[in-house]
Amino acid sequence: MLNVVGKRYYYFLLSLIIIIPGTISLIVNQLKLGTDFTGGTEITLQIPQKNANSSIIGVYSKLGKSVDFIQPVLGTTCPSKCQYIVRTKELTNKQLNVLKSDVKKQWPGSEGVITVNSVSGTIASTLTEHAIIAVIAAAVAILLYISFAFRNAPHPFRFGTAAIIAMLHDVLIVLGIFSILGWLLNVEVDAPFMTAMLTIIGFSVHDTIVIFDRIRENLARRTGDPFDVIVNHSILQSFVRSINTSFTVVLTLLAVFLFTGQSIRFFVLAMLIGIISGTYSSIFNASQILVVWHNNELARFFRRGRTEPARAA
Repeated sequence: MLNVVGKRYYYFLLSLIIIIPGTISLIVNQLKLGTDFTGGTEITLQIPQKNANSSIIGVYSKLGKSVDFIQPVLGTTCPSKCQYIVRTKELTNKQLNVLKSDVKKQWPGSEGVITVNSVSGTIASTLTEHAIIAVIAAAVAILLYISFAFRNAPHPFRFGTAAIIAMLHDVLIVLGIFSILGWLLNVEVDAPFMTAMLTIIGFSVHDTIVIFDRIRENLARRTGDPFDVIVNHSILQSFVRSINTSFTVVLTLLAVFLFTGQSIRFFVLAMLIGIISGTYSSIFNASQILVVWHNNELARFFRRGRTEPARAA
């Protein structure tokens, strides 16, 4: 029988290798926040010019506004109809009307400004607070629910804690990757990104509970087996189902990512990363944390670290 549990520290190491660069980027560069979180005005321009970033910045400079973010929208209609997403500090109605007129003068016959989305600083700060509260509330609710649902299993709180750690693993991976993308490619996070994060949290915990439920059943059936053997057997029983379920979702999201418009592409990318990470953490992290905790391996590790210097002395 394949010994998945026996290689648990390799899985932890792989997770750390992925998480550490992203966490460093989060600390140093943070996330590149969109207007949903910072406030401002987002405008989509449609003009007949490729590589027009400098020209667009020049139009905005006439208003005395600096461009915080500008990104061409990928499409097949360029150069006859090229679209650009431009974000600045909040524009007044008067400034917006002047901008529309200036764009029409710069590119006669173009559509010019086709969409405008303004968010005030007050609304943006409120949205940020609500997003943080939503993630914390979801984590607490999940911990309480799993601890209650597994109350008949030994140490039910461990099941809830392991699920939360696996969930945080997925959140950190997605946040870290998007921090790096923001630093390298100016990718911003917005309100749909928070929707993706909450969806990832739900999917990650769902996948973890499937395996935990099989562990609980086997604990009652195989009372004479060691805990790590029971966990390993439960993982192998759930492995194919977890992989197949996630693979079908990943294929669907991949198709959407490749063939959808720019507006939801990074939302879909966040979902893709999170679901792949969630599947990995459910199988290779959450269940392994239960084994490490049950075997008291961390306590033995720290005890050994304290005794070795004493022997050397």
